[in-house]
Amino acid sequence: MVQVANNMTIIDLSIRGLNPGKYYATVREAGDISLGPESTGSVWESAQAKREGSASRVRGILGMLDIGNGGMGGVFLDRPIQIWELIGRGIVVSRREDGPFDREDVDTLVGVVARSAGVWENDKTVCSCSGKTVWEERKDVVKQGML
Repeated sequence: MVQVANNMTIIDLSIRGLNPGKYYATVREAGDISLGPESTGSVWESAQAKREGSASRVRGILGMLDIGNGGMGGVFLDRPIQIWELIGRGIVVSRREDGPFDREDVDTLVGVVARSAGVWENDKTVCSCSGKTVWEERKDVVKQGML
């Protein structure tokens, strides 16, 4: 996610490892993932939109993406959201736009939005050979006395 204007955020959502099909990406009211998707609450701003009669403008519904036969999919979205509004909220990617969710469903992903860095401010990458982050790789190298 990158905020490119006062009220516009670009979201590049890339996923792999799910079964093929259509999935919904939603921002949730809470960032509590202790009980999986069920503890994240409802879709962000859905109750407010229903009260105002503007359910078609729910900002918590990011969009839909298709996961192909290789288990990979992605979508590039722009939404009228400011990053600070999302920090600490849960994100759910599931075949269902809203619950009830099955906590044991391997095709439902749950996470929490956290601030990492601005564009080009953080060049950490995951090592494709080991799957570790650069920081984890560094710890291993330090243990070996190389740094």
